Amino acid sequence: MLALSFLAPVIQLVVLAYAASLDVRIIPMAVCDQDRTAISREFTGGFFHSGYFREAAWVDAAQEIDPLINSGKISVGLVIPPGFGKDILAGRQPLLQVIADGADANSAGIGLSYVTQIINRRMIEYQKGVLEGWLVRIDSRPRVWYNPSLKSRNFMVPGVLAMLLMVMTMILTSLGVVKERESGTMDQLLVTPIKPWQLIIGKLAPFTVIGVIDITLVIIVATAWFGVPINGSVSLLYGLSLLFILNTLGLGLLISTVSRNQQQAMMTAIFFIMMPMIILTGFVFPIENMPKVIQWSTYLLPLRYYFVVVRGLFLKGVGMAELWPQALAMLAFGVGILSLSVFRFRRNLE
Repeated sequence: MLALSFLAPVIQLVVLAYAASLDVRIIPMAVCDQDRTAISREFTGGFFHSGYFREAAWVDAAQEIDPLINSGKISVGLVIPPGFGKDILAGRQPLLQVIADGADANSAGIGLSYVTQIINRRMIEYQKGVLEGWLVRIDSRPRVWYNPSLKSRNFMVPGVLAMLLMVMTMILTSLGVVKERESGTMDQLLVTPIKPWQLIIGKLAPFTVIGVIDITLVIIVATAWFGVPINGSVSLLYGLSLLFILNTLGLGLLISTVSRNQQQAMMTAIFFIMMPMIILTGFVFPIENMPKVIQWSTYLLPLRYYFVVVRGLFLKGVGMAELWPQALAMLAFGVGILSLSVFRFRRNLE
């Protein structure tokens, strides 16, 4: 407890100072330049030189932007139609389409404001430079997909499902096992004919059922009370949620093997697992704004992949074709974590 009391705050301070930022920068953008002129290239360059956007993809057709948004590779798409440069040189009002991923309402709103600022800046440059004395106006038509009203509730409620699953299954598992060790009932179980694997299944099965019930309750409240739709498959949501529960049960069992009492188990779970996952997995703070080292470390956290799953199924209606990388990652982490936990648990029993 003494080590936890001094070590945990230092680690949390370092992580929070680098990762906790509500600023939205380096937004991944895809460009569909159908004009292919010097003016259109110069125009798109203004986005990438602004420091707000990152060049993520170039596509030939506007239809190719949709799969990129579904997969999470981009957050904003820019479509420049043919004749964009000619309209500017002729003093006509050119058209421009901006597509934003509304699944993250905060990032989408800030990203659209950045787009508007850059367009206005380019208009002023055209008026003062290339077309001095002319009035050039660009008709930009933004489209927000998957959350047109940009309600933050639609973004947060699916994330709450992930947080509840993590807290309920991981905390209850770790506290339940440690409590039995403290009360001495674990020693009584060891003298019975129960085998270690049967004991482990008996400890994990109830919390799996609790997790499934929590999923059902959250779905009912989210859809009936808050009006957040589920555009994807409900059965796929349950299936991938079970993969995530496999990770949280393993983490809970692992915590119980390194904790001597319930207080240690609670502090270990909160400070070393829950807090880093909340901060580093995109629940509140955009991952793209974090330092590269921290961004790479987020790939080791199962909650990052589950956030993509729940928000994709709730808001985007994606299927297994888009979510298989997340499913594979959660399966790999779940098997690895649970295997390590079972090994340590059996060692403690012996």
